[in-house]
Amino acid sequence: MKKLLFIMFCIMTFPSAFSQECNNTLRGKVIDYHDSTPLSGATIMVFGTEKAVVSDIDGNYHIDGLCKGNYELEVSHAECATLFIPVTIDQNMTLDIKLEHHLEELKEVKVIGDAVFDKTNSAQETSLSLKTLEQYSAGSLGEALKEVGGVSSLNTGANIVKPIIHGLNGSRVLILNDGVRMQDMEWGDEHAPNIDINAAGSITVVKGASALRYGGDAIGGTIIMEPRRIFTKDTLFGKTLVNGISNGRGGVLTSELAKTYKKGWFLKAQGSYKRLGDQEAPDYVLSNTGIQETGASLEAGKNLFEWGFNARYSYYDAEIAILRASHIGNVDDLIRSINSGQPEIVRPFTYDLQNPRQKVTHHLGKLEFYKRFEGLGKWSFQYDYQNNRRFEFDIRVGEDRGKPSIDLELTTHTVNTDFKWDANRDFQLHFGIMGRYQDNFANPDTGVRRLIPDYEKVDFGGFLISEYRLNGYWKLDGGIRYDFTRIDAKKFYQTSRWEERGYDEDFSQFVIDDLGTQLLTNPVFDYGNVSATAGIQFSQNNNRTFRFNYALAQRAPNPSEIFSDGLHHSAARIELGDLRVDSETSHKFSLTYDRQFKNWGYTLEPHANFITDFILLEPSGVELTLRGAFPVWSYRQTDARILGVDASAYINWAERWQTDHRFSLVKGNDTQRDQALVNIPSANLRNRLTYSRPEWKNFELSLRSDYVFRQNEFPPNITVFSPEQQEEVLLEINTPPEAYHLVGLFGTMEFPLGKKTRLTTSLTINNILNTNYRDYLNRQRFFADDLGRNFIVQLKFNY
Repeated sequence: MKKLLFIMFCIMTFPSAFSQECNNTLRGKVIDYHDSTPLSGATIMVFGTEKAVVSDIDGNYHIDGLCKGNYELEVSHAECATLFIPVTIDQNMTLDIKLEHHLEELKEVKVIGDAVFDKTNSAQETSLSLKTLEQYSAGSLGEALKEVGGVSSLNTGANIVKPIIHGLNGSRVLILNDGVRMQDMEWGDEHAPNIDINAAGSITVVKGASALRYGGDAIGGTIIMEPRRIFTKDTLFGKTLVNGISNGRGGVLTSELAKTYKKGWFLKAQGSYKRLGDQEAPDYVLSNTGIQETGASLEAGKNLFEWGFNARYSYYDAEIAILRASHIGNVDDLIRSINSGQPEIVRPFTYDLQNPRQKVTHHLGKLEFYKRFEGLGKWSFQYDYQNNRRFEFDIRVGEDRGKPSIDLELTTHTVNTDFKWDANRDFQLHFGIMGRYQDNFANPDTGVRRLIPDYEKVDFGGFLISEYRLNGYWKLDGGIRYDFTRIDAKKFYQTSRWEERGYDEDFSQFVIDDLGTQLLTNPVFDYGNVSATAGIQFSQNNNRTFRFNYALAQRAPNPSEIFSDGLHHSAARIELGDLRVDSETSHKFSLTYDRQFKNWGYTLEPHANFITDFILLEPSGVELTLRGAFPVWSYRQTDARILGVDASAYINWAERWQTDHRFSLVKGNDTQRDQALVNIPSANLRNRLTYSRPEWKNFELSLRSDYVFRQNEFPPNITVFSPEQQEEVLLEINTPPEAYHLVGLFGTMEFPLGKKTRLTTSLTINNILNTNYRDYLNRQRFFADDLGRNFIVQLKFNY
């Protein structure tokens, strides 16, 4: 009887066991998150089943035959980021899926050679890929940026490199480090950016003041450094690069590791260390040119599509020795150095970092939060803190031997918030506000008159930018920005200097204490500046693109241009600011024409910049001090005109052979005096021949030729009094060196190490022919030749 009941039970339950309800339906629409327009061609795949459908022309999708249970959908689209959605099926369901359709569209790029050209606006804009940045892992930001047409560098030796964009540098070039505007005393010619290039995943150069979101004073341009993209999935990845450098007998070690989670959480750490001894010219050691550099960063947060936050801290420390032969005691030392053509001090190789030298540290902290609102756009908020400490050590004797001649500490707090409205595919608005407080402390306990005084600086700014798509070919963009700046300083002036410059008549209200031989003053200046941009872009089939951009920019003078007053030891000159300088006003016009064919292409980028009240620093005389006679360099304002053109081209000659070509020319004039501006880059021509064979472990070999023309347009030299000769002597301080030609080689191969690890090896040889040369934009050209041959071997482990 029991067996019979059991058999009957099985017969009754068997059909139900295999007739689980698998007739449920999931349907809905795939739409754009921003403006709810339907997205056709999206693929919806159900994990754990073989079911996959594609949305129709109206965005509709329909999946039949689903059993009850928990599933995960993978939704992908050619122009969107892939989305993973958990879903529970217990009946027929309707689920509309929202994708970030604009995400990839706004990042659409086109590769030409090693450069990446962004297509989001009308400005002249170029990005460097991660591959190119890794090639310069052993170098500096300024060296890597010279891969971009129209970008050169102002050097103090080989280790202090400042970017120049279309002939302009310093405070006229804005540097963004992961969304933070760098505040690191960029006003000095020998103050390099305090940035570890190994922390960047990509670098974009906007030539001109079109990047209004970041500031309206970037008359030269904006450099935007961004970290590598964080993935929203469970993974652990990283890389380590080891560089061995022959010239300097040292190397660079850098490593980074990131842990990401599917729910958006991530943690990323990065660090690098660089150590070089004395570097060498072809014929002699460049004594006291070593460097020790450390960089580290830590970042954590949550990165979801609809909201997220992150916190980042970075630390940079560099100790940089400055060529011993460049230390000048007086004008006669400078005359002998320029006339001899050889450094007066050449010592055996050493790793010691002796005076003169610089030591800088930079701390950066950032907190950021963002939130997307469906059908509206994205709101972001950011606070960042920076602390920059700079020491400059001169050659001193006695008890002051180890005391710095300059000791500055700059502390900056910045808050900004912005909102990007992108609910309409054809029209977008982006607006935001910014507030910044900055405090500079100049330590008086140096035994030397302070070059830069104590000051407090307050900035407020707001911007509005828009983009309008006329049709599939034409796009317009424009924007406006207003910035208010107040500088409140406390500064001692020698009474004689105050009266000599006529400040006693024009600025008597600033005097707060008369000490007889010197005055304590409290200068307070307010500046209100307006910047604007307008442009148009035409693009046809991605094969022909035309861009025109006009940018109006105004820049308030920096504290150095206003308050400098004393001996700048590392520059061996007395620098005098001017309380009368006012804001610069720039009108820049730029054109871009990009043409692509099947196997070749080219880009032309002419530009013209007309600057009213341009602030420049130039020789104005000689002054006798206790340490000797020194040239006096004074700031003044004039009107300037800067014209130029950047041209690039590539040719795919055959399947494995390619050449890249680039030419840049800039001309700068003081239109009031009808003479050339100082420190305008020479015309340069770069050619590269590349052979690639991917089946040979991704083998690639390239030969590079760099020809730098002589700068034939330069301001007049000055006449100085020689105490030794007791007469006026022509000092050819502005005369440029001769043209030069350098040849370089780069080769790379890739080897798998296990399933997830790869080893990439590369060899770079700079100045293969060991050519003797001096560059016009290297401030040490008066004292020694530039670097000789240099071998760089790199091992990169990806894991």
